[in-house]
Amino acid sequence: MSQSRLMSLVEAVANVIVGYGVAVVTQILIFPVFGLHTTLAQNLKVGAVFTVVSIARSYLLRRLFEQLR
Repeated sequence: MSQSRLMSLVEAVANVIVGYGVAVVTQILIFPVFGLHTTLAQNLKVGAVFTVVSIARSYLLRRLFEQLR
């Protein structure tokens, strides 16, 4: 049984939403260790950029592996 393209996208988005929260919390904790001091708004924006990239990456990899299967 194969996964539809829509469900591939849904899975990728769900995965990245969870990852977004983890990334923002990690940035808040780790950036100051490296001397980077950002506001919450900046952390949310940086997280959003990486989220968009991550959704595209996850979806494309899922489709690639579906083709290989």
